[in-house]
Amino acid sequence: MAERQKGVVKWFNANKGYGFIIAEGGEEVFVHYSAIVGDGFKTLEDGANVEYEVVKNERGNQAREVTVV
Repeated sequence: MAERQKGVVKWFNANKGYGFIIAEGGEEVFVHYSAIVGDGFKTLEDGANVEYEVVKNERGNQAREVTVV
C-alpha cells in the first residue's frame, strides 16, 4: 500500500469529472472522479483538505483513494 499524502483541492470540475490537488510539497496532482472514495455522486469542493495515494504514470502524478479530511 502506498503512503498517504495530504493536500488541498485546487479546482475540481464536477461536469467533466476531474481536477487538481496541490500537494503539501507544492506540486499539482491530477484527480479523476473515479479516484474519490464514497458512494453516489463523487465530487470535490475547491479548497477542501484531502488525503490520497499517488500513482505515477506517463502523464505525471495521479491521485487515487481520495478522501476528504
